[in-house]
Amino acid sequence: MRTLITSKYQTTIPKPIREAMNLSVRDTIEWKIENGKIIVIPTRKHFLRFRNTVKVGHGNIQTDIKSARKIRAEKHQ
Repeated sequence: MRTLITSKYQTTIPKPIREAMNLSVRDTIEWKIENGKIIVIPTRKHFLRFRNTVKVGHGNIQTDIKSARKIRAEKHQ
């Protein structure tokens, strides 16, 4: 497949490649040069690796707001 490089050095990822690689709007890709070839690699969102690392439970929103305001005030003194 071929694509054109525009005057702004942009190009379009062909639809069969987008579909095969499950690419969507706002996804990112990484560009590398290896042995005189351009390698384009989709970068995956790794946020799921943090699943279950933050412990949550019942809280008090008013206490949390007061605590956050206190921390912010201390930073700006």
